[in-house]
Amino acid sequence: MKKQVRWFDITQYQKEEEYLRSMHKKGYKFVKVTGIGMYHFEACKPEDVVYQLDYNQDGIEHKQEYIQMFEDCGWRYLQDYAGYSYFCKPVSEMKGEESIFCDVDSRMEMLRRVFRGRVLPLICLFLCCVIPQILFRLDAARRGHGLERFSFGIVFAVFVVYLLVFIRFAFGFAKLKKQWGR
Repeated sequence: MKKQVRWFDITQYQKEEEYLRSMHKKGYKFVKVTGIGMYHFEACKPEDVVYQLDYNQDGIEHKQEYIQMFEDCGWRYLQDYAGYSYFCKPVSEMKGEESIFCDVDSRMEMLRRVFRGRVLPLICLFLCCVIPQILFRLDAARRGHGLERFSFGIVFAVFVVYLLVFIRFAFGFAKLKKQWGR
């Protein structure tokens, strides 16, 4: 068993697929991902295996039909993690360039599902919790002393982290859209 810690944001799913494929080529078959980016591998014969990720909450709700649809096309289901479903298929069983996505529109639909399922809740949390807190803490920091200023600093740090995450997601989504000609 081999474990490695890696972190991929939601727009880097292709990098994650490439990482899993490169590990399999080195003789480490992906078993599962747990926690915050703890990848578990087991030793195997080096082989070129394509890994694909899909983000589809509806598929998870109808899991048997969802998995069967991919298995009918030769993809092996591995696990669900953080909303993503993991599939793999040896290159030796493929007929040319294969993907779980049949076209650019289906890839774009996955991006829409990711946005609705992961980014939209973050935006709501940001607007409903972080922004009001920063305004409240700013007013208190102006009138107060040490503790009020310290609490404003913490809330402001959270505000900055959220903004950086949103900027990173925006650039990642824009890069994927450009890559797919959209």
